Amino acid sequence: MPEYPTALGASSKDAITLLGHDLANDVMGEVGFGELAFWLATQRRPTPGETRVFEAVLAALADHGYTPTAIISRLAHLSAPDSVQGALAAGLLAGGSRFLGVTEDCGRFLHDVLEDAGALPTDDAGWDALALETVRRQREAKKFVPGLGHHVHKDGDPRTPRLMAIAAEEGITGPHLALFAAIGRVHPEVLGKTLPLNGAGVCGAALADLGLPLELLRAFALLARTAGLIGQLAEELRHPVANDIFLSVDLNNRPVDPDPYEPPPVGQDSL
Repeated sequence: MPEYPTALGASSKDAITLLGHDLANDVMGEVGFGELAFWLATQRRPTPGETRVFEAVLAALADHGYTPTAIISRLAHLSAPDSVQGALAAGLLAGGSRFLGVTEDCGRFLHDVLEDAGALPTDDAGWDALALETVRRQREAKKFVPGLGHHVHKDGDPRTPRLMAIAAEEGITGPHLALFAAIGRVHPEVLGKTLPLNGAGVCGAALADLGLPLELLRAFALLARTAGLIGQLAEELRHPVANDIFLSVDLNNRPVDPDPYEPPPVGQDSL
């Protein structure tokens, strides 16, 4: 029979092992869930400082009110109350480039800039120069800087300075956070206005500094949001609002004349 080696969970008649440890005796009641999630992804046990930063990221991304992910989960539960997994999945599937996906987008963006930069700056002046060049290049290309700006926290996202402070306290401020902070300092010189560094972006920078796989940064945001969606569904059971949301649309629609789709000229985007 073929073998499928794994360093994760494995079971025998008498025991279950996880990451080389006895699950019942060495993990359960001994390892927190955030620490375990980090350990599962990296297959190395995080330091207490890394665990604190990682769990701060999870807390920052768990819930942010009536976002589309929360509304979708509540509506899915209204439609199919027998399928809590469907309601959770609906909310998680809505995590994309505008909500939650910014965490991965920002981490990847910062990482690409750092890789292209070669030798990394050694002081704030050097980081500011790199950040200035980065923002100018994005502006010239008519592209956004991931993690810059927020539709609600226009005067500053409270999660950003707090996570940066926690990382500094634990000695885990790395190049991704340093570059992100510098972008926050210099972008008004290029854009002519001041935008906040948003919480999803700073979480991506922190996760990248922790050495977590860039391909999984959105997965950690979804892990955090799973807890938030459970909270949303629990509140929906106690104080339902999904039916009001549904009826506010259903009872206030109005008929209009058809608006036929016209394909764009050849060579142009279809949307």
